[in-house]
Amino acid sequence: METLFIGKNLLFLHEVESTNTYAMNLLRNVNPIEGTVVYTDHQTKGKGQRGATWTSEIGQNITASVILKPHFLGHKQTFYLSKISALAVYDVLTEILPIGQYDIKIKWPNDILVNHQKIAGILIENSFLTNSIQYSVIGVGFNINQCEFDGYERTAVSLKLLLNKDIDRTQIMEMLCRNLEKWYLKLKEQKLHLIDSTYLSILFGINQKLMFENSNGISFRGEPTGVSNEGKLIVILEDSTSKEFDIRELKFLI
Repeated sequence: METLFIGKNLLFLHEVESTNTYAMNLLRNVNPIEGTVVYTDHQTKGKGQRGATWTSEIGQNITASVILKPHFLGHKQTFYLSKISALAVYDVLTEILPIGQYDIKIKWPNDILVNHQKIAGILIENSFLTNSIQYSVIGVGFNINQCEFDGYERTAVSLKLLLNKDIDRTQIMEMLCRNLEKWYLKLKEQKLHLIDSTYLSILFGINQKLMFENSNGISFRGEPTGVSNEGKLIVILEDSTSKEFDIRELKFLI
């Protein structure tokens, strides 16, 4: 692994309920080194956003969790971990997929789309000290060689489906660790403007009129214009007012 620390300590499990849960338990009981990666061929209870599950064919994709200890981040800066994680996956995809042939976007808060289809998702769990983050677990589900997505054929895709060939998962894991470390070091160096501007430049639907559904099931049209420091999506409504939504309050209708 050609990195400084992320991925230097790899912990492979043939089967586990959730790599995120396993990593969080490690942190509570063993205190593993920063950059430790827990990964598996089979998650039996993989986690997704909003309490959903993340399902993946056995041995076909990347299901992994990275342990970080960003003590330099305050409580209100936690969304930067979402930004750099999504940017890391984005950079992996731009290294693999031919430029100009694919529309690669980050869908707020941290799903990654290729041609409007989901190829990866990220779930981050944090533990806090008084004024900072004690540790974080960044869980990544990345569709690599899976070809069938029961019930999600229109909305999900994999690298194999895009390129019509088998992909070396080990190579993708190394690329993911390298790119995550690159962005994590930029975060540590407080290059926040670079992270913000890069994230916004590839955010799905930015400055476009889209249809959404709120937590009451009511659909509405709005125009995303940015993301707040707390990670809420800033949307201009049809009456020209601006409102911030967190992940529990908003659903894209695409």
